[in-house]
Amino acid sequence: MDNIIAIDGPAGSGKSTIACLLARKLKFDYIDTGAMYRAFTLKAVREGLDLNNEEALVALAEKTALDIRQDTGNGDGIKVMLDNEDVALLIRTPQLTKQVSYIAKAAGVREVMKQGQRRIGKRGRCVFEGRDIGTVVFPEATHKFYLDADFNERVSRRYKELLEKSQNVKIDDIDRDLKIRDRKDMTREIAPLLRADDAMYIDTTHLNIDEVVDKIAGYIK
Repeated sequence: MDNIIAIDGPAGSGKSTIACLLARKLKFDYIDTGAMYRAFTLKAVREGLDLNNEEALVALAEKTALDIRQDTGNGDGIKVMLDNEDVALLIRTPQLTKQVSYIAKAAGVREVMKQGQRRIGKRGRCVFEGRDIGTVVFPEATHKFYLDADFNERVSRRYKELLEKSQNVKIDDIDRDLKIRDRKDMTREIAPLLRADDAMYIDTTHLNIDEVVDKIAGYIK
């Protein structure tokens, strides 16, 4: 699949910003799959569901319309459509972030999400970023990249990101939450965060955003 670019990596590795800028550079659509999980988590919370009840979550997911649309007026470049409501500005709170892991570990929900992401991929010319893109969603993608960075650097990046979004956060809390998130992402039974065998590994610790974008673009012909 030459028209699908898969970018995976842990929180704070820079994959969201880099995927967005790469998509602009290549004139592809940017698809943030994590935003889809966050949006569905928001709906489940609104519905008052028990986030440990997989059967109820799957039933809700199957009747939920999720889509990612491009939006040049948004800093992230996307609209996150939840049942035709743009929730892009509602899904980045620390509280919601803590709840996403309940959704992510539900095999049935991940299957519904995977099928939705593959439908989006049929549009072609997409940069997908997440945690299981190269291993599960698009294992046949020609271009796969795994972004990583030193843990302390990832904490610092996430802290700055949330401050810029006017979130009232403390760096010690970010450190703790990121360790928990890493552990859950990497150890869950269903689609854990892994580097695909054929993915190009890029350490972004000492690279600026433009350098990483140019590096990835250089591998894509």
